[in-house]
Amino acid sequence: MSAVADALATRPLVLDGGLATHLETLGHDLSDDLWSARLLRDDPGAVVTAHADHLRAGAEVLVTASYQASVDGLVAHGAAPAEARRLIASSVTRAREAADLVGRGAPGEVWVAGSVGPYGAVLAGGQEYTGDYLDPSAPGRLDRAALRAFHAERMALLVEAGADVLACETVPGWLEVEAMLDAAEAAGADVWVSLTAVADPTEPSRLRTRRGEPVDAARVAEVAAHPRVVAVGVNCCEPGVATTAAALGATVVYPNSGEVWDGAARVWRGSPEPVEGLADGWLAAGARLVGGCCRVTPEQVAGIAAVAAGR
Repeated sequence: MSAVADALATRPLVLDGGLATHLETLGHDLSDDLWSARLLRDDPGAVVTAHADHLRAGAEVLVTASYQASVDGLVAHGAAPAEARRLIASSVTRAREAADLVGRGAPGEVWVAGSVGPYGAVLAGGQEYTGDYLDPSAPGRLDRAALRAFHAERMALLVEAGADVLACETVPGWLEVEAMLDAAEAAGADVWVSLTAVADPTEPSRLRTRRGEPVDAARVAEVAAHPRVVAVGVNCCEPGVATTAAALGATVVYPNSGEVWDGAARVWRGSPEPVEGLADGWLAAGARLVGGCCRVTPEQVAGIAAVAAGR
């Protein structure tokens, strides 16, 4: 059993908020296709600062800046393959440095989750919100074996760098979940699995993956029973979807602010919601890892942390 699993057996843990969007608030341009991973090369101190801001707000789990990083993607931006691997691994180091910076570097004070985004994330066009690349008829579609191979290298790098757990996050379909679990077993890594889900348009009390597949209590329980899984749930979704997922047995929930990402225009649309006001309901339903994803601020993380501390 991992250190994270041990901690979750005793109490819920508070996740951080939107790392990349906080970096943008701090003045950094993340408009290229490496997103926050660009700063691992260009301004690693900024990543440390953003992580530290979330820790000061009450976060206990930091998700690394490796979500949109891949060796091929970094090489395409001028890195040598060895440097690309080092940069991915360095995302764990930057999180550890943030814990040291705020005086919480001792074991059991901060947990580092190595972010493993879906294949769609590295395509950098919002494909994780459609899962089109999982369609059997899609040109260049990756099957389960190819997806496993894609994820295995990054997982190994993050594990070797000392991540406490891997965050297999924003996953748009069950095929990629299966491939990620295959890769996690090969890497000997404990993971949480987090889908980006939506309400069923015909019955909002039910959820579907971005590929349109049902997300129900039985499937959630099936994934949760995997020996490498410490939690299963949703992220990068509407706040109400997180509430529905918690009722279905999800144990990790960290939604967006309520705004919606337009991948084609590369802008956020809509208005934010007070996600911190929903945290008590998630915890009451059994969630064990709670926080925020895109556009959720350190201030909102502080609100979630206050709710968790009061339970």
